[in-house]
Amino acid sequence: MDLLHSPLHDRHVALGAKLAEFGGWDMPLEYAGGGVLAEHKAVREGVGLFDVSHLGKALVRGTGAADFVNACLTNDLSRIEVGKAQYTLCCDEDGGTVDDLIAYLRSDFEVFLIPNAANTAAVVARLKAAAPPGIEVTDQHRDYAILAIQGPSSDEVLQALGLPVDHEYMSFADATIAGADITVCRTGYTGERGYELVVPAGAAVEVWDAVVAAGEPFGIRACGLGARDTLRTEMGYPLHGHELSAEISPVMARAGWAVGWNKPTFWGKEALEAQRAAKTVRTVRGLLAQGRGIPRPGMAVRTEDGDGLGEITSGTFSPTLRQGIALALLEPAVEDGATVIVDVRGRSEAFTVTKPPFVQPSTKES
Repeated sequence: MDLLHSPLHDRHVALGAKLAEFGGWDMPLEYAGGGVLAEHKAVREGVGLFDVSHLGKALVRGTGAADFVNACLTNDLSRIEVGKAQYTLCCDEDGGTVDDLIAYLRSDFEVFLIPNAANTAAVVARLKAAAPPGIEVTDQHRDYAILAIQGPSSDEVLQALGLPVDHEYMSFADATIAGADITVCRTGYTGERGYELVVPAGAAVEVWDAVVAAGEPFGIRACGLGARDTLRTEMGYPLHGHELSAEISPVMARAGWAVGWNKPTFWGKEALEAQRAAKTVRTVRGLLAQGRGIPRPGMAVRTEDGDGLGEITSGTFSPTLRQGIALALLEPAVEDGATVIVDVRGRSEAFTVTKPPFVQPSTKES
């Protein structure tokens, strides 16, 4: 299968990006001149610029669109106001996770969705199949690019561009840059204060160049998906295919906070309620290395006596903490603070069970 290219592909090539397949797209993993560690540091201490145009985009429009989306996805859209965004999940009837996504409430008649790249078609197909007459679901995956500006200096970069920065976390505002109408979303996947710009695909290069120019005095650095992964793992944020999947429900991922339990209906409601009540399923927990072991997905987790407890879903070296961290699907009886053993390439490495995040987030700082 031919990989899809971001509208910014040529910019990545010019910057010496190492490209890799992700969700069917050829995306930058890291850039020449520093790599993942330098990019990670830029976001934690200054400002980084990500191209995340591979993320899906879909629009639900029509009379009752917000109510329709609310009856399908897990979170309760009635909790937020127009102009706000909400993390939510699309589940199977058995409670498995089709995808996790962000819903942007533009009005009662219009909801914009950003699913994950590989799952956009599945989410759109499910919504289309369920949509009543008068509600239209449109796949806009290739119509828009998304640029993420993340880090403590992100406000300064947006201010230099004349873009709004005074809206609350998980809200959005419309603006214009380089002659293009864009949406400025106070969202992100790094744990730092930051913004995501939803830009018409045809204007992506001009907006990218404008952001780079505005960010130069602040040391802005282009960042790839490698740093995006280390940053989100330090926050304990789930990644579909790792902490969420057809086999891993929101209850198992400890994402019950993104479920509107009191809503009359949403896809997978009965199955998720049963899991929540039973408290017998494995759940996602954090692991912090006691030594120098670097955990990786799929590694087994066991007790000190050798009894199996689960496995790593995401694991990496934390550039901030300078030690190994992981998310793992573990038996419910495992307590925070317990010592567990991870088989790291034939070595038994001790880890402490902990509750993420591993690093204090700054997303909500005013």
